[in-house]
Amino acid sequence: MKIFHKLFFTALGILVGSSFAKAQEQTPPPIPPQATEFYTPVPPKITPGAQNHLPPSDAIVLFDGSSLNSFVSARDGSSPAEWKIENGELVVVAGKGDIQSKLPFGDAQYHIEWSAPTEIKGEGQGRGNSGFFLMGLYEVQILDSYESKTYTNGQAGSIYKQYPPLVNPLRAPGEWNYYDIIFKAPRFDKNGVLTSPATVTVMINGVLVQNHVILRGPTEYIGIPNYKAHPEELPIKLQDHGNPVRFRNIWVRPL
Repeated sequence: MKIFHKLFFTALGILVGSSFAKAQEQTPPPIPPQATEFYTPVPPKITPGAQNHLPPSDAIVLFDGSSLNSFVSARDGSSPAEWKIENGELVVVAGKGDIQSKLPFGDAQYHIEWSAPTEIKGEGQGRGNSGFFLMGLYEVQILDSYESKTYTNGQAGSIYKQYPPLVNPLRAPGEWNYYDIIFKAPRFDKNGVLTSPATVTVMINGVLVQNHVILRGPTEYIGIPNYKAHPEELPIKLQDHGNPVRFRNIWVRPL
């Protein structure tokens, strides 16, 4: 019996030792912190705007109060833009039509400041209405919905007819609102089939109102959005909705 016990415990010791050795073999060696660090590519150094939402050094300035040279009429894409400049501010002229940038853009960061008319006319969609169209197709709504009721997916900061804003951080008519927008353009394969939808993040006056939403397609006033293949870059568009909305400090950073 003693011999049996001795053999049993010897075998058990060999088994435990073998298992421990295997466990040691299977445990990966510790990873040094340097293994998860990299030093290239180095982000390019830029200079942020000094104050009042001025553009950073790598931005393309579309409007700085001096001229409309960066825009043309959206009616034909070539005629001069017929809106007016007053006191360094771009003002919609009713009946002159939408305007669009001369340059096309795809993935980009945008900054745009706007002010609703102080003379209150109309209600809902008829009050201080304009729009900022990414690629000329995907509208971030501009509207005096400070204290004016309308459908929620049509108020300021909405992705028009798709997503209402998370909150309403608008300032009163005559005061300046600023939009900061991050846009990822949709992707299509060589056959024109959508492979990746557009996404948008929007902040109004520093407050998040659209959190990386997935667009269902181009903006439609009537009907359901439906993607159709288009170029990787297209001009942005500002809408003439018949109201003298004012703009300033419009710039873009292609991503």
